[in-house]
Amino acid sequence: MPTTETTETSASSSRRTIHIEKRSVGFVPRHERYGTAWSQFTLWFGANLHITTLVTGALAYVLGGDVFWSIIGLFIGQVAGGVVMALHAAQGPRLGLPQMISSRAQFGVYGAALPLLLIVLMYLGFSASSTVLAGQAIAQLYHGPDWTGILTFGLVSAVFTVIGYKIIHRLSRWVSLVSIIAFVYLLIRFAMVADVGQLLSIREFSWTSFLLAIALSASWQIAYGPYVADYSRYLPAETSARSVFSCALGGTVISSTIAMTFGVFIAAWAGESFEGHEVGTVVSLGTGGLVAGLIYLSIAIGKLSINVLNTYGGFMSMMTTYSGFRGKAEVPQVLRILSILAMTAVSMLMALIGRDEFLPAFSSFLLFLLTAFVPWSAINLADFYWISHEKYDVPALADPDGRYGRWNWAALIAFVGGVLIQLPFVSTHFYTGPLVEKLGGTDISWIVGLVATAILYMALRPLDPRTIPERTILPEEDPSEPLSIKE
Repeated sequence: MPTTETTETSASSSRRTIHIEKRSVGFVPRHERYGTAWSQFTLWFGANLHITTLVTGALAYVLGGDVFWSIIGLFIGQVAGGVVMALHAAQGPRLGLPQMISSRAQFGVYGAALPLLLIVLMYLGFSASSTVLAGQAIAQLYHGPDWTGILTFGLVSAVFTVIGYKIIHRLSRWVSLVSIIAFVYLLIRFAMVADVGQLLSIREFSWTSFLLAIALSASWQIAYGPYVADYSRYLPAETSARSVFSCALGGTVISSTIAMTFGVFIAAWAGESFEGHEVGTVVSLGTGGLVAGLIYLSIAIGKLSINVLNTYGGFMSMMTTYSGFRGKAEVPQVLRILSILAMTAVSMLMALIGRDEFLPAFSSFLLFLLTAFVPWSAINLADFYWISHEKYDVPALADPDGRYGRWNWAALIAFVGGVLIQLPFVSTHFYTGPLVEKLGGTDISWIVGLVATAILYMALRPLDPRTIPERTILPEEDPSEPLSIKE
């Protein structure tokens, strides 16, 4: 007969073993929960310390800002957007569900499909963009054509995504280590070739440029909202919400600040030659030869982490939509794998077809789509923390005839209203609102969207037909036992 010690050793060994994840959009039972809040720090640290984050920060300077105030503005945006992102992360252990499943509590089991369809499109675009950049870096390693690097990167991303949650967290820890080594080397090299003090002396404050820097980094963080709880849902239910919040916030803000600040410095140092040659400028800081190859490799590895997150989040959103209309709490393993392969195939096709001309325009469209994620985020957070007070009926989220119904018009009206309210304040290459010029070209849509949507959603509460449960109801728990969760 096995002893308690033997059982615990076996359980611990099982957690260390890598196997294909069997869960997708379903509830994670308590006996399958493991890990600590620290995993959220390493995950989001690795997800942000890469070339795309660097280039995003550089835009604050390229688009007319100075060095000093661009760095300050970017940091403010990191914290503001990071708080929104981390509040979503804290939902994972409480509900044991992927992020977008909880949207059914606000929008209805069918109504949640509206933001989900837009989010799938976002994942496809971000994944295609990452695949192009990383594929080019891989191709540089063996001086081959870009399409071979794109296919290689896409296939590797698919393998990690199929294995799932556990390998994603392990990957993030290794990516964090590789990225730290690469960035430390690049920072040292940059300090050797550039006059950092002189660059910091470039101080020409402009409200327009300052608010643009805030918007760039805040939007970067808010875009994680639709999938951040996907990577905290396996944590034990008693995990402190405060620790999950702090670790997710710390990981994402610290790494993004490092990368974006470096991006501002490089853009200011390189001048006009930076735009259009972003990767080449970064690689040029190396000493050439083997070092250049290692930098290209670190770029590809850094992009792998975020691309796996995008592919994983994309298939989760697809299956959330499917399972909602089918009235299912979970989907078969075969369907899970097929949806991942479909997501990967479409993103690789987009990358191959549009690597030269299509993706820049599509990236602008993706930024425009952020106007849909801000209202979704406002509704989700307002409901979870202020209306439902973190109390959800999890089994009812898979039942169109249950507590949450098919459609919740209060949330749907607030969502559409939140999108429309932002439009006059949006400034992208794809679309510019009529009030942007009066504000000096500043995009404040994300601030307007968060505040106005939350107020509108609260005001529409009388149209909300739901009854809020007195306590969180989970599929596996005994209704006579209260759920104990640390604050």
